Amino acid sequence: MKRVIVGLSGGVDSSVAAYLLKEQGYEVIGLFMKNWHDDSVTISDECPWLEDSNDALLVAEKLGIPFQTVDLSEQYKERIVDYMFDEYKKGRTPNPDVLCNREIKFDVFMKIALDLGADYVATGHYCRKSTTVINGKETHHLLAGIDPNKDQSYFLCQLSQKQLAKTLFPVGELLKPKVREIAASQNLITANKKDSQGLCFIGKVRLPEFLQQQLKQKEGVIIEIDANNSIYKNKDEYALHNFIYSPENGKKVGNHIGAHYYTKGQRKGLAVGGTPLPLFVLETDVKTNTIYVGQGKNHPGISRKGLLVTQDEIHWVRPDLTLKLNESLKVKARIRYRQNLENAILTLTEKGLEIIFTKSQFSIQEGQFVAWYINNELIGSGVIA
Repeated sequence: MKRVIVGLSGGVDSSVAAYLLKEQGYEVIGLFMKNWHDDSVTISDECPWLEDSNDALLVAEKLGIPFQTVDLSEQYKERIVDYMFDEYKKGRTPNPDVLCNREIKFDVFMKIALDLGADYVATGHYCRKSTTVINGKETHHLLAGIDPNKDQSYFLCQLSQKQLAKTLFPVGELLKPKVREIAASQNLITANKKDSQGLCFIGKVRLPEFLQQQLKQKEGVIIEIDANNSIYKNKDEYALHNFIYSPENGKKVGNHIGAHYYTKGQRKGLAVGGTPLPLFVLETDVKTNTIYVGQGKNHPGISRKGLLVTQDEIHWVRPDLTLKLNESLKVKARIRYRQNLENAILTLTEKGLEIIFTKSQFSIQEGQFVAWYINNELIGSGVIA
């Protein structure tokens, strides 16, 4: 009998994952990860860890499986929270959920599980895994979940072959309504529980308050850039990097409390009114503490067709597909969760991996992850430079 340790989060998906594995004959153990202690910045009724822990315990008792809690808050702070603060300080927009999977769930947590004698680790992610032999080598494929509204493969875009080899995704073949139906049929307390939102393991946070724990307020100016500015005449030159703005390009329309609190594409929180169209953040310059904004979602400075992933940030889930210098590959890609997959071409250059989309992409953000697919298989990813 193979032993599987399930990351029981207190949600319906991991609850049903544990149930399905037990039905399939595995020896199942539930393990809850406590990764956060500070409730001062969370909107407590959205994702309280104590309630989640109790729900996970009740599910384990209902299923008749062993259960324990492990405190990973020290590693979480070091690998995720400190990283987030550092990225925002640099004017970049990190994705803690992707990092959380790579650094916590499928690294620290997985090592604990394997030390407890687990053959596999299982989660409630909506994605699938298949295994084939390519060139005489066992190869694991990370596939999108069956439910198009819940596919979470993007969040796992940094996993390695070694991690995938030890992972199971029991609910990836199911639609969300079916998962809730199974939970209800087994009288699991999580059957009708709302999906958690916000940061991985922390919940829905008040981001300004969260950032202000480390990043101090510093007043700066907001500069509006007109859509007809001459800087946009040769827009295609900026496919792979940002427009270079200066205060001389536009006019001051307000003040802000710190450029590191804002992200590109942001609309709310600017506190500037009186414009015909809503203002969106085009760029943040943390060195000069300046925010550049433009009117309307169709402003030419808010979208572009290309992005770059530097050499040291390229990650191939499928190492057998790695590109050689100047080699290209047609793929589908996304730059954020829930975004539709878009046609793109990857080209490996001396600078790194250039990704050119067929259509312009709204608000490409440095520090976020781009993931690329062939059909429904996620084959690689990288941090946007």
